[in-house]
Amino acid sequence: MTSMPVIKPVSAPLPIAALLGAMVSIQIGAAFAKGLFPLVGAQGTTALRLVVGALMLAAVLRPWRVRPSKAVWPWLIAYGVTLAALNLLFYAALKTIPLGIAVALEFTGPLLVATLSSRRGSDFAWVALAVAGIVLLSPLVHSRQALDPTGVMLALAAGGFWALYIVFAQKAGAELGGQTTAYGLAIAAVLALPFGVAEAGPALVAPSILAGALLVGLFSSALPFWLEMVALTRMSARLYGTLTCLEPALGALAGFLFLHEILTGLQCLGVAAVIAAAFGATMTNKPPVPSPE
Repeated sequence: MTSMPVIKPVSAPLPIAALLGAMVSIQIGAAFAKGLFPLVGAQGTTALRLVVGALMLAAVLRPWRVRPSKAVWPWLIAYGVTLAALNLLFYAALKTIPLGIAVALEFTGPLLVATLSSRRGSDFAWVALAVAGIVLLSPLVHSRQALDPTGVMLALAAGGFWALYIVFAQKAGAELGGQTTAYGLAIAAVLALPFGVAEAGPALVAPSILAGALLVGLFSSALPFWLEMVALTRMSARLYGTLTCLEPALGALAGFLFLHEILTGLQCLGVAAVIAAAFGATMTNKPPVPSPE
């Protein structure tokens, strides 16, 4: 088999469930990744999650059975580059600014995609509601500490690459479907590995971090990236961008459950606003008219 059929975007429970599963998996993976930071650093952790995730997907999906056409290779390479960049930049930002603020700043990427992809006034209303919720969730509303400008710029840059990632993933996924993730993750791993080696050195291959690396690779890369590709090839960029507004809400929930962070009244209101925006976007999203066979 040398090619896969094009997957037409549809509005159905499957892509929505896949995207929600990806976001939950990322939160679980973040809990495991936090334990690796003292051992291999931020860039080392990034390299591990991408390399291990790429190996896992390669073993399961066997992407070599599907050869990308010459036309799709530029999109595939661009997808891998953006995947590596957004991860490296985001973890670099976490060195100097809090996680909640970094997530809020990075989220400008998918929100930009959601806004630019909108064609109706009601679409902008859901995006505006999501923005309001993210602002309420962000520590920017509550924190009195000055933010490091470099960390802020790195998080915003990660958001920009996240927006490009959405576009390139859909372009490449139109031909390769779920196999796009296996190829893109392999490209991202190759690009990120030198950064990880430069920071962590031999610690990257220490037996003591093997179990943690496997868990991080599974929950932070292999599983969520594959689930995201399933979603991206079956839903509009606008719906993807709005549904991912659940990420800050899930992050706040994970903080409460695993880190015992108590939500304030404003933060609870932010969670409600984000969930309402995601629900509204899902309910008002109309599937495209099927093309004749």
